[in-house]
Amino acid sequence: MSEPDRPEPDRIEGAPHPRDTARLYGQAAAEAGFLEAHRLGRRHHAWLLTGPRGVGKATLAWRIARFLLATPDSAGEGLFGAPPAPAPATLDLAADHPVARRMRAGAEPRLSILRRAWDDEKKRLKTVITVDEVRKMKGFLQLSASDGGHRAVIVDPADEMNTAAANALLKMLEEPPAGVSFLIVSHQPAGLLPTIRSRCRALRLTRLQPDDLSRAIAAAGAEAGTEAGTEAADGAALAALAGGSVGAAIRLVNLDGLQTYAAIVALYQRAPQVDRMAALRLAEAGAQRGGAERLDLLLSLFDLFLARLARAGALGPPAPEAAPGEAALLARLAPDADAARRWAELHQSLGARARHGRAVNLDPAALLIDMVLKIDETAGALAAR
Repeated sequence: MSEPDRPEPDRIEGAPHPRDTARLYGQAAAEAGFLEAHRLGRRHHAWLLTGPRGVGKATLAWRIARFLLATPDSAGEGLFGAPPAPAPATLDLAADHPVARRMRAGAEPRLSILRRAWDDEKKRLKTVITVDEVRKMKGFLQLSASDGGHRAVIVDPADEMNTAAANALLKMLEEPPAGVSFLIVSHQPAGLLPTIRSRCRALRLTRLQPDDLSRAIAAAGAEAGTEAGTEAADGAALAALAGGSVGAAIRLVNLDGLQTYAAIVALYQRAPQVDRMAALRLAEAGAQRGGAERLDLLLSLFDLFLARLARAGALGPPAPEAAPGEAALLARLAPDADAARRWAELHQSLGARARHGRAVNLDPAALLIDMVLKIDETAGALAAR
């Protein structure tokens, strides 16, 4: 497979790559934190961008990299003693700026990307970032400022480094080359080496609110040339299911996730007398050949349904609804704290069963039917109290 045709591990299917994403929604505080440090001359050599998966960490990393490579240092006087240029108030960069054009083309010599590489022997992406990929950056890091000016390294995500790669990156952070900024993306920073975390300045990104999520999905649909923006009109339901993650929302849009969750809610409207034929149709949808992505979606939506049931018993039905009739159903099936405990226990046990079933390649239809019936069985036990 030629390099342009290879899949990119840092791309969400159905969405533009972070390097091509023009706007970042809902993360003004993180952007302001970086700009303030830049204005005060406290630009750290390593930044750790953390937060839930899919909220824009990689997009922010690319925005910062473009800014750094296109913006001269603002400290000191201007030319011939003139006042220095005003500090930039935004990370935005004109689309026709040479740095922006080179980045979109993958031809910016002052940028290095550390991510999972292509395995030529197995003809697929490697499962981890290896030490070989870190070592390949050695020549890039040895360039002097006169050779190429300020440089940037994006690590996306650091969570995928194996131990040897993490230790090799740590050595670079301990002895940072002059003029290099590391932009390190992490979904679960607690899993990184403490010594890596201690050498970085953190920028925390948060889950997107419904309005920002809707705008981000609409923009992603427009940039990708898809119809994603049409389903994003139901931003409240999408936000409820996606947990404020653009990546999760795009996956839901691409796989008709809102309709599938509505089908799950409809399935239990008569619980504990679930419609067996409807259950079978739902299971068959997740068992189709080549439907691994749809099976994962179904399992994740059942997991979410159970979590919302448990939460409803403890806190009351969620607002807004993620599907028509959901609030009334959750109120009926989880009316009190005891029901919340039962649903929470089932949520945990069925989640473990699903993970085990996927690991041993259990028949998908059987896995889903078992899940449907266990939920119905619990609904019956609670109704009989």
